[in-house]
Amino acid sequence: MAMQHFKTAEFDAAVEAAPLAMVDFWAEWCGPCKMLSPVIEELAQEFDGKVLVGKVNVDEEPELARRFGVMTIPTVVFLKNGKEVERKVGAMPAAVFRGVLDKHLG
Repeated sequence: MAMQHFKTAEFDAAVEAAPLAMVDFWAEWCGPCKMLSPVIEELAQEFDGKVLVGKVNVDEEPELARRFGVMTIPTVVFLKNGKEVERKVGAMPAAVFRGVLDKHLG
């Protein structure tokens, strides 16, 4: 399962169906978001079949950003069975996100 670009309409069904999801809230104009993008793509490949990895453009889907209380981007939210279990704010190395994924997969 490749990385998905979520729209509000399909978001809930997608994350609730996944045992674990990692969602990157970002925007086109955000420098740190652009730095984080290759990391998110790398993790989508690495955890393919185990974790649903997706992105939400906060400019196109402001309702989702509000619902999750996203005040700063990039914000990466981790959801287990549709419920938030952790979040990381800011551009961070892949190892940080990998650690969260490994913790919640086990």
